[in-house]
Amino acid sequence: MNRISVNGNSISISGSSIQINNNDIIIDGKRVDAGDISNINTIVIQGDVTNIKTDRSVNCNNVLGNIEAGGSVNCDDVGGDINAGGSVNCDDVKGSVIAKGSINCN
Repeated sequence: MNRISVNGNSISISGSSIQINNNDIIIDGKRVDAGDISNINTIVIQGDVTNIKTDRSVNCNNVLGNIEAGGSVNCDDVGGDINAGGSVNCDDVKGSVIAKGSINCN
């Protein structure tokens, strides 16, 4: 079971593909009600997921696939690519990393 933390509130999720755009959180194609997230700049995802796509910054554990973020990315291992509008800090990345800010990966 994974968790998403938004503004100090944690939501348990069972899906593996996460999209967060505008004021919507979509897990495996289904909208999840997390209240108003319009003023949140960073989303925290605890647990391993397959893919993340967001218009914000994201802090996460392992991602089996790709991360696409409008802001910065802080994560553990990534099995695919990272495309970030800000900086990237991560452990091992199997694919490529594109960032508008700095890149710091092991």
